[in-house]
Amino acid sequence: MELLRRELAGEILFRGNTTVNLDEKGRFAIPTRYRELVQKSCDCHLIATVAVDERCVGMDGCLWIYPLPAWEKLEIKLSELSAFKKLSVKIKRFLIGYATECEMDAQGRLLLPEKLRKFANLDKKVVLVGNLNRFEVWNEDAWNKEEAQFMDDEDDQELEALGNLSF
Repeated sequence: MELLRRELAGEILFRGNTTVNLDEKGRFAIPTRYRELVQKSCDCHLIATVAVDERCVGMDGCLWIYPLPAWEKLEIKLSELSAFKKLSVKIKRFLIGYATECEMDAQGRLLLPEKLRKFANLDKKVVLVGNLNRFEVWNEDAWNKEEAQFMDDEDDQELEALGNLSF
């Protein structure tokens, strides 16, 4: 996994994935290669919350972790959503309602609150996946299923959403 600072936007970009272990207290070590930049970019302050899919349904076995500045940008966008539309209310209720401040300790560990660990069914081994401005923390079995689905999926219904993206 690599961590890069995007010069134009001043944001941290996370990419790649790695398996990490949760200890008996629910802590995991942020990989060493991220620690200094996490410390510099957000003074070790992160926000953990539930992960949701494209329909705003909780993703089985997954949490999101944002550096505080990236979370604050998301909160501003969420605050602009209508308070009178069901999906807007739902997404705000769950993303903000489950949001928990976490601080990376001097050993580079992050404590995931029990409520969030239970939500995502996290146990000893978890997979930390970089997704641009956030980490995804996956139950290892759920990640393996997600990865297998990615490899086998032939869903082309939303190709237009990718616009002119080319590889």
